[in-house]
Amino acid sequence: MAGAALLRRLSWQLGTVVEVVEETPRVRTLVFELADWPEHRAGQHVDIRLTAEDGYRAERAYSIASAPGEPVAITVERLEDGEVSPYLTEVLREGDQIELRGPIGGYFVWGPEDGGPLLLVAGGSGVVPFRAMLRHRRRRGSEIATRLLYSSRTLEDVIYRAELDRSEPALEIVQTFTRAQPAGWSGYARRVDQDMLREVAWPADEHASAFVCGPTSFVEAVADALVALGYPPQRVRTERFGATGGQ
Repeated sequence: MAGAALLRRLSWQLGTVVEVVEETPRVRTLVFELADWPEHRAGQHVDIRLTAEDGYRAERAYSIASAPGEPVAITVERLEDGEVSPYLTEVLREGDQIELRGPIGGYFVWGPEDGGPLLLVAGGSGVVPFRAMLRHRRRRGSEIATRLLYSSRTLEDVIYRAELDRSEPALEIVQTFTRAQPAGWSGYARRVDQDMLREVAWPADEHASAFVCGPTSFVEAVADALVALGYPPQRVRTERFGATGGQ
């Protein structure tokens, strides 16, 4: 049975786009309808495969942006020199189909049964898997103490802006803007550093867990800072836009 389940997750299937949400000028969320999808865990990812008319194929991994029990969604940021992201963010429309497989990954995942307190640290589109975790937390009615520290260039670059503005029990959203700040802004206005983490992170103990996602340099700097603050390395889980690992 385990082998059959693995084969199912690693088999390509066609997904139909049923909703397109423009998150920012460069970022959109795509929601898919799939005929055969095993329930995923918050933090897992899917593989996307595009095939050109000449047979050339390109594959990319994208974090799942939806909670377990919700339709599969991914959120894609357009990269100017990308092979896949320009098509997903500018060409794909409702009713179109693309190949997907998954869910994939079992390390960078979280559920309320894992306990807390929980610290999530995101840089840019690294917030995507955390949306899945926060939605899972909400759907389960969990009030586990959770903080999301989210670094963006500007307010206009904040992904899921309206959703993150929602008030939820025991959830705190802390944002920092690295290039430009909105008028009257009194929050953080710099890159995430050890001093910021010292102020935002939960006290390091055997119960606190941290998840970090974003560009490689961001993830490595944050993970190193958390360990320096006393977080056990095994309780700092990292994802570098598809590459997972421990500190």
